[in-house]
Amino acid sequence: MHVIVGTTRARIVLSGEIDADLGADLQEATAAAEDSGLPVEIDAHHVTFMDSSGVAFLARLASRGPHRVRVLRAPPTVRFLLEVTRIGELLDIVDVDPGFDLDEPPGSGAGTTD
Repeated sequence: MHVIVGTTRARIVLSGEIDADLGADLQEATAAAEDSGLPVEIDAHHVTFMDSSGVAFLARLASRGPHRVRVLRAPPTVRFLLEVTRIGELLDIVDVDPGFDLDEPPGSGAGTTD
């Protein structure tokens, strides 16, 4: 999991299994994204499994921030969970990665994923 803060938005990149074992990491990612004050997007392209911890993470982000959260390239397993739990109604599901803003200040650690 990575959090990338750009000039116009924050991106959380998830991969692998998103479950209770990542609870502390998900909380840290939420805090970092919220602290940026920017719109948040979740790159879920490489998520292979998600349990209720991942759904709760997305619900928390969607309900606490001033901007709608975008989920990029969600695989079928994630889409299914978002539909069944109705959390998807709180999120913008985007099939294409719009890219990331490359006009980052030097040393910011931002860049593109995938």
